[in-house]
Amino acid sequence: MSKGKLLIVDDEKVAVKNLEHVMKKEGYEVTATQSGANALAHLDKQRFDVVLTDLRMEKVDGLQILEKCRGSWPDTEVILITGYATLESAVEAMKLGAFYYIAKPFRLDEVRKVVAEAMEKIRLRRENRALREQVENFQGKVRIITQDGEMQRLLDMSRQIAPTDCNVLITGESGTGKELFARYLHHHSRRAEGHFLAVNCGAFNEELLANEMFGHVKGSFTGAATDKKGLLVAADRGTLFLDEITEMSLAMQVKLLRVIQEREVLPLGATAPVKVDVRFVAATNRDMQDMMKRGDFRQDLYFRLNVVNLHIPPLSRRREDVPLLAYHFLKKCAARMGKPVAEISAETLNILKAYDFPGNVRELENIVERGVAIATGDIIETAYLPDDLRELSIRTFRKKDGRLPSLEEQERDYIRWVLQDAGGNQTLAAQILGIDRVSLWRKLKRYQFDLL
Repeated sequence: MSKGKLLIVDDEKVAVKNLEHVMKKEGYEVTATQSGANALAHLDKQRFDVVLTDLRMEKVDGLQILEKCRGSWPDTEVILITGYATLESAVEAMKLGAFYYIAKPFRLDEVRKVVAEAMEKIRLRRENRALREQVENFQGKVRIITQDGEMQRLLDMSRQIAPTDCNVLITGESGTGKELFARYLHHHSRRAEGHFLAVNCGAFNEELLANEMFGHVKGSFTGAATDKKGLLVAADRGTLFLDEITEMSLAMQVKLLRVIQEREVLPLGATAPVKVDVRFVAATNRDMQDMMKRGDFRQDLYFRLNVVNLHIPPLSRRREDVPLLAYHFLKKCAARMGKPVAEISAETLNILKAYDFPGNVRELENIVERGVAIATGDIIETAYLPDDLRELSIRTFRKKDGRLPSLEEQERDYIRWVLQDAGGNQTLAAQILGIDRVSLWRKLKRYQFDLL
């Protein structure tokens, strides 16, 4: 299988032959020509992944080929080779969108390495585009975006039990998406046309929670100027989501148990109960078995609620979902803020995939939202990550694609970090690094940093 399609253009016959031989040996599908005009003709007919071209040629030069690629094949990466290398020509080439600028005489190993890096950039770009398309293909009012096997099993079970009206207990760490699963159950149930109402049981004291859930009649207490319909009545023929159910007092647990058993509600001050048809979905991030042992949660209520248990795994156990979710939040946040941010750099994604996310999906959404908010271009770079994440990327030798990074990769990451810390000031960055400005420029050129 070919590693990619490569077009080689150089008016020197020996150079063309050497490059063609080496690149074919590397596994690339190679088209080679000594004519810039022929190169343009090839580009009229087909797309190449990488174009490796001499800068100075008769009639049609490398910059014209670069311009053709930018116009017809914007995803194609162009590497310029020249025997007349200057700082000005390098800067001009980068301005026009060249991937790299190689001076003659060159080492074949250097060319081989640069072509491989260009191919990797293309692979990552296509992977990111596929992720965005995958996110866009999720349908329905309630979307749970995942490609994790365990999550898919939970979704299958949710769709299976949704029409049965049985009560469901959802467990998992804070921020894993328990309310989203509750909404998913409601959406796929026969109650989808009814109300989905949610209450955080830990947000109210006992008296206020009772009033919120059961309601009251006019005159039942000082200040009760009108009747108040409680959530249990409002959720009739719908779903009531009881978030953080373990924060409910024992007295309230008794009242809730009676509602579940009798299917009726007695508002505060009322003399006759009101019949209700409600499906209960409860959620907690605490160990309910332990709470029952301590007497903090009623066992009979637990069994009433826990007809089916859905335990949502933390994001650290489904790292393959991180890119999908990141792009989902990116699209949502960019649209809300009216910003043109549409990409996440490969390095940023690698950092996110290596992070444990103690705050789970909610934390990931916050990180992406921050990145979109402060991004000045159309891509979330590592500079827009929170400080602790950026520092993590430097302090630790994270595995990349299942392997330890090379010394060269660590140097590149460190230089990027220093540049960010220096606010892009190359003179200051060179001082921090302990090298002269020219040496830093060479390294920036080598590692494909923005030279401007």
